[in-house]
Amino acid sequence: MFNRVRYLLSVGELAQLPPDRGAEVAFAGRSNAGKSSALNALCGRRGIAFVSKTPGRTQLINFFQVAAGRYLVDLPGYGYANAPAALRARWDALIGTYLRQRRALRGLILVMDARHPLTPLDRRMLDWFAGTRRPVHALLSKADKLSHQAGQRQRTDTQETLSRLYPDVRVQLFSSTKSIGLQEAREALATMLEMGEEAEPYVPAPAAGGGRI
Repeated sequence: MFNRVRYLLSVGELAQLPPDRGAEVAFAGRSNAGKSSALNALCGRRGIAFVSKTPGRTQLINFFQVAAGRYLVDLPGYGYANAPAALRARWDALIGTYLRQRRALRGLILVMDARHPLTPLDRRMLDWFAGTRRPVHALLSKADKLSHQAGQRQRTDTQETLSRLYPDVRVQLFSSTKSIGLQEAREALATMLEMGEEAEPYVPAPAAGGGRI
């Protein structure tokens, strides 16, 4: 179902957000953790989300439509040290308010580098979201960089740590390049969006003028 995803719009201010209805799942992650690559892999299409080797390129909230009333939301990467302080503060306000107040938001996909998850900024993201009592599915990305044994140990340790602090978080290993954990992540995403295989297929609207903001 996710191979029908299409780009919808980008917003840089809360006032630009689309109507707060339907069901959305947001993707969050530290800059260069593999968030955009994960979104592309889950959709089975290159270029849905912009991928760059330069951290901090995603500076807007990007909306993608999966089906009628169902959306994926790519949040700006956090923790980009070279961004100006004023820009970082604007990102914080934009992301924090969106996560805490968006009624259509059904869950969060948190992407963390499997080699060093749960950075202070990852914990801050979880703190922001914890009050909503909505589920979080954590992807330990770039799992192909670890041996099988090291990866399983990292997943277990991360899950145990999170279970004590954030009981609504589930953890899995993931690699966009080696397709590790792809089906598990898609199932978690579909559950959050309340979409089963019986969901109506998405019929694209006629193309409109303009591109991404």
